[in-house]
Amino acid sequence: MYKISELIPQRAPIVMVDEFLGMEGQNVSRSRLTVRADNIFVEKGVMDECGVIEHIAQSAAARIGYICREARKEVPLGYIGSVNDFHLLAHPKVDDTIETIIEIVQEVFNISLIEAHCCVDGNCIATCRMKIYLKQ
Repeated sequence: MYKISELIPQRAPIVMVDEFLGMEGQNVSRSRLTVRADNIFVEKGVMDECGVIEHIAQSAAARIGYICREARKEVPLGYIGSVNDFHLLAHPKVDDTIETIIEIVQEVFNISLIEAHCCVDGNCIATCRMKIYLKQ
């Protein structure tokens, strides 16, 4: 298995994925983040919306990084094109572990539309759709 630093371009203090858990087929991947008190998106013991969105984006990036590493290709940079239908049902708290499922809805050239589901202890805390542009 790869270190997360081999799969995503972000570096501390903005790394928002602790572990890439793997793929289910070609279109679904899973990742994990344990919320720490020193996380830059945590204030008064809870992670804000921006932190959850960044975690989702990096979870999608980890999927691409994994696919590229397995194919022995360079990991491309990615950019958030849009975030749609973002619903934050609960703020993750310090010591919560967020498990995120990324599902590819559509891929056209170097643009991916993903759907994300973030859960803590089996309870959904956030969902969204995100367009991601990969620099080639």
